[in-house]
Amino acid sequence: MQEQNRKYLDLPIPFFRDKEKKDLFLTVVGALSLRLISLRKAAELLNLEEKTLLEMLDSVGYSFSFLEKEDIETEKEW
Repeated sequence: MQEQNRKYLDLPIPFFRDKEKKDLFLTVVGALSLRLISLRKAAELLNLEEKTLLEMLDSVGYSFSFLEKEDIETEKEW
């Protein structure tokens, strides 16, 4: 299983060539999928406009859902 995770992390992400930016993107998308942060916060962390981030997520087939009220308190900790 660990080998599969390594292969996944080595996949090219077409938006970033820099390893640090790719790692940040994967971390932010992980937090977004766990509903720890909002789209706005994710875009802020990546220095992107929300619309641009949505387009990027759509282009890689990521399905996005917005935070609900109870998730907002969790986001404040980021």
